[in-house]
Amino acid sequence: MIVVVIVLIVLLVVLGLLVVSVYNGLVSMRNRIDNAWSQIEVQLKRRYDLIPNLVETVKGYASHERETLEAVIQARNTAQAADNPADQAQAENMITGALRQLFAVSEAYPDLKANQNFLNLQEELTATEDKIAYARQFFNDQVRAYNTKIQQFPSLFIANAFHFEAREFFEAEEGARTVPTVEF
Repeated sequence: MIVVVIVLIVLLVVLGLLVVSVYNGLVSMRNRIDNAWSQIEVQLKRRYDLIPNLVETVKGYASHERETLEAVIQARNTAQAADNPADQAQAENMITGALRQLFAVSEAYPDLKANQNFLNLQEELTATEDKIAYARQFFNDQVRAYNTKIQQFPSLFIANAFHFEAREFFEAEEGARTVPTVEF
């Protein structure tokens, strides 16, 4: 009789340790996702800070390109107001499109393309875009690992019991998935 009680106590302790271990692992993964999202936000803030300087520089050379400049500012304002990965991704795609238009406009102005301030801003923005791409990839890797973990056995039961919810990926725009055509 005492052996059965000892075996039950050992099983309960092992089960308790398993639950604690899985729970702590899920909390750790959730915190990594939050940290990864914070890193995206840091890079996006840097991007938002560069945009007004870029627009002002272009304004001096291409003042009649008002629509393009307003589109960039509007996209920036929309992105700053986004509050979840899906809205943020959509807003960031708007910024990317608006910046592409802005850089396309700059091609028509040789003096602007030669302006050192414009070149520096363009280089900083390119470096920031690379950092954003890396941060997005890291975020999505963390989300994938977390979402997989909360769907696997036995962590599925603990995730459901403690209300661990699946997270959204930071997805690319539809146009980014297709190869652009280049014509000469």
